[in-house]
Amino acid sequence: MATATPWWKSAVVYQVYPRSFADSDGDGVGDLRGIISKIDYLATLGVDVVWLSPIYASPMDDNGYDIADYQAVDPLFGTLEDLDELILGLHNKGIKLVMDLVVNHTSDEHAWFKESRDPASAKRDWYYWRPAREGKTPGEPGAEPTNWGSFFSGPAWTYDEASGEYFLHLFSRRQPDLNWENPEVRQAIYAMMRWWVDRGVDGFRMDVINLISKTLPLADGPESPGMGLSYDVSLVSNGPRMIEFLEEMNREVGISERGLFTVGEMINVTADQAREYTSQFHDRLGMVFTFEHVSVDQEPGGMKWQLKPLHLPDLKKTMAAWQEGLADEGWNSLYFCNHDQPRVVSRFGDDSPEHRATAAKTIATVLHLHKGTPFVYQGEELGMTNAGFRRLEDYRDIESINFAAMAAGLGFPAEQVLAALASKSRDNARTPMPWTPEGGFTSGEPWLAMNHTTGAINAETELYDRSSVFYYFRRLIQLRHHRAVIREGRFELLLPEDPRIWAFTRTLKDEQLLVVANMTSHVAGVPVAELPSLERAEMLLSTNSNPRDIQALEPWESKVLLLRR
Repeated sequence: MATATPWWKSAVVYQVYPRSFADSDGDGVGDLRGIISKIDYLATLGVDVVWLSPIYASPMDDNGYDIADYQAVDPLFGTLEDLDELILGLHNKGIKLVMDLVVNHTSDEHAWFKESRDPASAKRDWYYWRPAREGKTPGEPGAEPTNWGSFFSGPAWTYDEASGEYFLHLFSRRQPDLNWENPEVRQAIYAMMRWWVDRGVDGFRMDVINLISKTLPLADGPESPGMGLSYDVSLVSNGPRMIEFLEEMNREVGISERGLFTVGEMINVTADQAREYTSQFHDRLGMVFTFEHVSVDQEPGGMKWQLKPLHLPDLKKTMAAWQEGLADEGWNSLYFCNHDQPRVVSRFGDDSPEHRATAAKTIATVLHLHKGTPFVYQGEELGMTNAGFRRLEDYRDIESINFAAMAAGLGFPAEQVLAALASKSRDNARTPMPWTPEGGFTSGEPWLAMNHTTGAINAETELYDRSSVFYYFRRLIQLRHHRAVIREGRFELLLPEDPRIWAFTRTLKDEQLLVVANMTSHVAGVPVAELPSLERAEMLLSTNSNPRDIQALEPWESKVLLLRR
């Protein structure tokens, strides 16, 4: 078990979604050489780690999260030599590289699955193959082995006529689930991970990792109202062998021993479970991605598309519960944005021209001043907004397209479907990175339309403006690097029921930080009497030039004050 404080507890991670970051060859798709050309940009921002979304060989049914070869780079993105150059270039700037690890499932074009389709194959048990439901005709609706629904809509089982059985796919039908109960599967995965580490990779972001242990035997779940299928994730997540698998992976790959970075994306995980998974007293994971705080704007028990207005106390208290739940033993990841989430300034902020920049700064302030490892998703440091798509034809994301088809089949009005997509589609995060007012992403036609705000929101413009969102993010990152109280201080939420003000303290020995933020587009009064004394306060960071007055905050104004105790 590792005893020294891990390096990643003081790090800030930047996620690159390669398809949308920078295109070097004019084919409209971002690539590795495009990323190499932007290493100086990343160094200027000051991040410590780049998390690279999948660049593996893939048929791209789910934009690379359907992997056909774990040890090959897809020609769309470049070559292994390009990746080696990227790793070296980042390391030369003091930046580490983390790879996306997608091992709950593979592509149906992976050699393992192709071999598995033969019932006599030694790899048949590398995936979940099951016969049709008893008394049902194989291939007909209702004959699926269980009533599980796929996260991408429709049944989670597909009938394979050639072999006479169904295979499980919790996501696309082209993403069959691996059977982690088979030790040969696990050893093949660990060998692949060691190969990447030996090549210079510094760790892994693990996609939906808590789905690898499923409750056996696979059985029907309660039907979700109006869906005709069961979307009870407890049947497929946090299974009885989850901790065993994580500890085995850590040991076999040498994760703790080699000081590797790990973060596990986890669906349906509680703070108590996350504390177990990330405990400093065990060698499992470094941290987890939870979905709880990014579900506060959807109806309880509903799908992500079933929207409800944000109630700020819900978000504050959810974040605080995770701070407290992992305070002494585990470790938090801190994120609002990634390739699967809409842009936070549109979601929880105000993306109007009047308030967008300040809202982006303030939302970043409250996130980065929590305890944990912050993640910045490409373009978040510019204050990018949602895509602004108005037609179904504008979308490329398989989840969004499948949802629209399902909703239409259930009779939902087209305008309601488009409104849900405009708010929650993953394509909101995937519009190409705006490098210049003209775009600057590609010399060709981008694979997905540029964001409608590119002329105003782009890297070139922000790099010339010292008051920009970019430079504010840079100062936040520098503060974390220089202030131990941000990295290690105890968290306490203040004013938990206030619907406008987000306030909390971070305390380490005789040093205390007070963070106060107006999370609305109106002037908001602050109940100063309920806050610590400001008598000896020193302003560390502010979105507003008014140095110390916090009795009334301007729209989206935030302040970070150092209090002497």
